[in-house]
Amino acid sequence: MRNEPIAVRRALISVYDKVGVVDFARGLSKLDIAIISSGGTARALRDAGVPVTEVESVTGAPEMLGGRVKTLHPNIHGGILALRSSPDHMAELAAHSIDPIDLVVTNLYPFHDVASRAESSEDEIIEMIDVGGPTMIRAAAKNYSDVCVVTDSAEYPEILAELEENNTTISYATRKDCALRAFDVTLRYEVGISAWMHRDEDFPDPLVWVLDRDSTLRYGENPHQAGALYFDAVSPTGSQLQSAPDLADSKAQVTSWLKQATRHGGKELSFNNIWDAEAAWRLVGEFAENLGDAAVVIVKHAIPCGVALADSPQAAYERALAGDPTSAFGGVIAFNTPLDEATAKAVNKTFFEVVIAPGFTDAALREFGTKENLRVLEAPQKWIAGKWDAKRLARGFIVQNMDNVSVEDWEVAGIVTPTDAQWQDLQFAWRICAHVRSNAIVIAKDGQALGIGSGQQSRVDAADIAVTKADGRAAGGGAASDAFFPFADGLEAIAKAGVGAVVAPRGSKRDSEVAQAADGLGIALVWTKERHFRH
Repeated sequence: MRNEPIAVRRALISVYDKVGVVDFARGLSKLDIAIISSGGTARALRDAGVPVTEVESVTGAPEMLGGRVKTLHPNIHGGILALRSSPDHMAELAAHSIDPIDLVVTNLYPFHDVASRAESSEDEIIEMIDVGGPTMIRAAAKNYSDVCVVTDSAEYPEILAELEENNTTISYATRKDCALRAFDVTLRYEVGISAWMHRDEDFPDPLVWVLDRDSTLRYGENPHQAGALYFDAVSPTGSQLQSAPDLADSKAQVTSWLKQATRHGGKELSFNNIWDAEAAWRLVGEFAENLGDAAVVIVKHAIPCGVALADSPQAAYERALAGDPTSAFGGVIAFNTPLDEATAKAVNKTFFEVVIAPGFTDAALREFGTKENLRVLEAPQKWIAGKWDAKRLARGFIVQNMDNVSVEDWEVAGIVTPTDAQWQDLQFAWRICAHVRSNAIVIAKDGQALGIGSGQQSRVDAADIAVTKADGRAAGGGAASDAFFPFADGLEAIAKAGVGAVVAPRGSKRDSEVAQAADGLGIALVWTKERHFRH
């Protein structure tokens, strides 16, 4: 019956990765379970003194085509797929002298590993597309009512223990769990191969993401919503499964920075903590190339409210906090440099949910440890984009390439040219602006964000908010707009902050009017070739 234990009398073992297989097979043999094996696996078992029957003795046919054909035979798959509860199936097995196979142990050719090597040729990669392995796995997993399939050496001890404790029987629950994991193995394998085949396409059809669940969360965005944390399944093939800067570069093997991070104390991260931490770590990475500068980003509701550069993390933090201390309360803070005790003491004077940095001194960790609920994340890996960004629709997604920020190919629009200091202010503000929800205006001076207006339906309203937050501190500084000014009124609103330069994309029918307005205000206006809407 389907829900009852099955007796394991005969096992088929054919594995590429032979870690642990000899000890596992030896344990099966001690239980008088007959073992069938093929190729290198059979040799490894025989050399270790484990009794084994060659697959070709069962099939009556030799391995063919350099090992491409060995287990693809009715004497193998008939023994795996036969329903023991079906008199017709069992009669057919008897008629063809086929013995049932109760346990299938197999893993797959390392397609992903070989495809990840720069020196691998296309022929070598194609040879690593396993055929017999997935076929055996799917056959055994389909017939989990009567067969147990094992696809991971980590499963060997628990399977062997159950056989030893239960007179060589395997429960239905174990068989079903093993089948589920087996189908997951073949899913990842096939998606990885498909992704490699589609590797030169910007938007392949189909586009498939495989996500590994890392953990369930206390709740989702709101307490009445359930939530969980998933990461891209890591695929070294340069496929869409891989979080990498350029998935055509198949040599990189990276995953989410958060998966690599270590949490030092504090509560578990919530759904909103994770989203804010992602926003903070992504933006602080914009300044990693500024050698000699410490960068700090403070995020609230996934929007930066404080950003600053300085020659030490403590100074950068104090400048970032001063940008908007009210909004910073209860936010998430990210540093691009390791933290010392002095910085930790400064941070601890304000309530934050999460602190992220690439490293911490022991003294800094002790200081942060005085805040029982503060999540302290040590993140050695910088934020690295995947190939695609997506937004959820009802039963679908809209998908785009990731947005990258450039400060190249800018053009002065009018007669006023920015000073060297203002060029720096514009580049700093522009990097921040690309991470602010549209409509977005950022006002900055000397490596410090002083006013950020975000998420407004009107660009003038966003400018008014930024000017109010700047509070007269930005005289002579710079400002950035995430998109063009449809009218001169947005630029005029920003001018109230006293800035000396503004950067924005061109593209409005009234670009010339806006440029003339900038000249009239004595402001240097700089056009970019890109906009950075962030909805």
